[in-house]
Amino acid sequence: MSHIVFFLVPGVHLLDLAGPAQVFSTAAGLGHPYTLTYVAEQTRVTTAQGLPVTARLDWPDLGPDDLIVVPGWRALTLAGGPAIGAPALRALAEHRAGGGTVASVCAGAEALGRAGLLDGRRCSTHHDVQDELARRYPRAEVVRDVLYTTDDRVVTSAGIASGIDLALHLVAGRHGPAVAARIAREMVVYTRRNGHEAQASAMLRHRSHLDDTVHRAQDLLDARFDRSLPLPDLAAAVGVSERTLTRLFTRATGGLTPLRYQQALRLERAEHLIGHGTTIEAAARAVGFEDARMLRRLRARENATAP
Repeated sequence: MSHIVFFLVPGVHLLDLAGPAQVFSTAAGLGHPYTLTYVAEQTRVTTAQGLPVTARLDWPDLGPDDLIVVPGWRALTLAGGPAIGAPALRALAEHRAGGGTVASVCAGAEALGRAGLLDGRRCSTHHDVQDELARRYPRAEVVRDVLYTTDDRVVTSAGIASGIDLALHLVAGRHGPAVAARIAREMVVYTRRNGHEAQASAMLRHRSHLDDTVHRAQDLLDARFDRSLPLPDLAAAVGVSERTLTRLFTRATGGLTPLRYQQALRLERAEHLIGHGTTIEAAARAVGFEDARMLRRLRARENATAP
């Protein structure tokens, strides 16, 4: 069982909280073992939108598989935001030091900064306060105008709806792109905004369309990206000709063929495995390549075209 703990402060934005909570609760409804807990420094927290919510005062026991999320709050400045007690800041720092992941949405990055978690790390926040965040935490590398950043189990997002993108990214990293795609479709979330290679999964980047035929093809590729799925079989499965599928697919995804889309999924998953200590050879086999040569070629091509 993985615990998702939301730490709430007075004036918390409802969507900063509800968006990620919806993602993980939908994952739980699909059979993945998540439990959601809400912690605050008082039992009743009034949101920025005026709706009161309740929370527990004590922190549950957490392990490396668990996640703490700090949603953002309403304040004109980060410095003028709500006070956060030392025990809560210590809980954030100790969880990350113990191998867990800590995430923030919008102004929630300020709490991570106060806990010392932004020093020496890349981070992001809402565009209205990103300059102030950089001033307040000069040892942090504030990445501007992206949806979210990840750096050594510290994940920060731009704010409001980007918390959904952040949560889907975390689900995709843990369970694969097919599960994240299913959750996104359950939530009727197709459109994805800007973000560079390290911050938005291939599945999310190329789901910003409403072509149901292509979505069904992508669902199959997402679920079987590590296995062979020839174009004739894929076209037959979605009920169109090979030529029609290729035309619809490239138009909807901005130029990708089904094969290139599958390669993007494989490459992204391989990079995730390599980043967690897997060898290139083992990662290549895990994502469906016979050996590491194709993976190396794809990595070289991706590096050559990266901005």
